[in-house]
Amino acid sequence: MKHLVLLIALCMIFVVKAEAQPESGSPFTWGASYTGDAVANLSGGIKTGATYMGLAYLSMGFDTQKAGWWRGGELYVKGGNSHGGQASTYLIGDFQRASNIEAGNHTFLYELWYRQQLGRVSFTIGLQDLNVDYANSRNGALFNNSYFGIHSVCSENVPAPVYPFTALAVNLHWQISDAWHWRTAIFDGCPGGFDQSPYNVKWSLSRNQGYLAFAEVDWMKSFVKGLNGSYKLGGYYYHSPFNDVAHNYGFYFIADQDVTRQLSLFTQIGFSPKQYNNHFFCVGGGVTLQNFSSKRPDDTMGLAANHACFRHNPCGHETAIEAIYHFQMTKEISLSPDLQYIIHPAGTDRYLNNALVAMLRIGVEF
Repeated sequence: MKHLVLLIALCMIFVVKAEAQPESGSPFTWGASYTGDAVANLSGGIKTGATYMGLAYLSMGFDTQKAGWWRGGELYVKGGNSHGGQASTYLIGDFQRASNIEAGNHTFLYELWYRQQLGRVSFTIGLQDLNVDYANSRNGALFNNSYFGIHSVCSENVPAPVYPFTALAVNLHWQISDAWHWRTAIFDGCPGGFDQSPYNVKWSLSRNQGYLAFAEVDWMKSFVKGLNGSYKLGGYYYHSPFNDVAHNYGFYFIADQDVTRQLSLFTQIGFSPKQYNNHFFCVGGGVTLQNFSSKRPDDTMGLAANHACFRHNPCGHETAIEAIYHFQMTKEISLSPDLQYIIHPAGTDRYLNNALVAMLRIGVEF
């Protein structure tokens, strides 16, 4: 609790400082956000019940050019605090997690990196979240289920440095043209976890720790003239001398396509070899609708589903269906009622009945 109080106090200080800064000219930028999920398992799963989970972030950016130093340099630091219950762990029992902020009670350094832009090429070095640059869907970001952030084949089978525990990396981005982008990164293959580094500030790099390599090609092109579209093909390779599976790899495909100015479609597919992984395939996708009301132009609604396949699981394959409505109450505050139906929750070693989950998410961002 003391960590939460400290984080909220710092948040207020940073917001006041940010408002005091001129809109342009200062090399510093400040950010603060809070996400809260009230989650109720209405039927099925492990047991019925309700809990609350929260996530607070503070961030600071520094622009070297605005500071009068050199062009194209950016320093960024971000800290977080997760708190509250754990709905999937103790109520739902699902494998892919109904809420993407569930993490237990931790205060942690989330990102700390330096980025240098050189023409169409940029490189970033430091503590990074893999999912910020890789394996993400623009339209999938609307949904609360963890699958629609980073697909579960990657997050389950290798030590993917994603929320809440990130890792050191060197990341290269080449904007080949307006339509084609290429990214590649090498992450620490053995970042540990909160047991070894409670605040994610104890790092150790060694050639004996292995590595996680990622590569992705993005085609930023639309099949519908005048609208947005993007198609991503990526893969990863993991090597570690400490695991039973010393070598592991996988591939993924992500597509986002606006069909009209209001309607968008997306899909995510991930797979990895069966001989190395119990969870070897996942597929999902959905539809989002935005700007459908002149009275509420910033509201968005969506319907999506995902499916996870396993070699051996007492519950069989897991499927989650999610419906969400995002109310943008003010520029800073949003409210999102969410309903999920999870077929064959597969996060435990026993058979569970289908779960019906209701969630209300509040978001505050400055």
